[in-house]
Amino acid sequence: MNNKEFINELAKQTNLTAGVTTKLINDTVKILEEHFQQNDVVNIPSFGTFEVKKKMERISVNPTTGKRYLIPPKLVLAFKQSNMLKDKFNAE
Repeated sequence: MNNKEFINELAKQTNLTAGVTTKLINDTVKILEEHFQQNDVVNIPSFGTFEVKKKMERISVNPTTGKRYLIPPKLVLAFKQSNMLKDKFNAE
């Protein structure tokens, strides 16, 4: 499902126009981004939890050359699905 299909499906289910639905999605993403920048944990009931985690620096080796590289620390967005969502997938 691409963005346009998602917007059309959501607009159909909520009886809103595609324009209003697009604005709603964009505003939701903007709010989520603001909370992720503050390292907040975002929990969406019956869906899952988004959390910003810090990956520590590590050493990697190029298998072809054997050369070692230092990979710097970075922040990544992690998602953990809710048990309810997990049960729906495992039930099928």
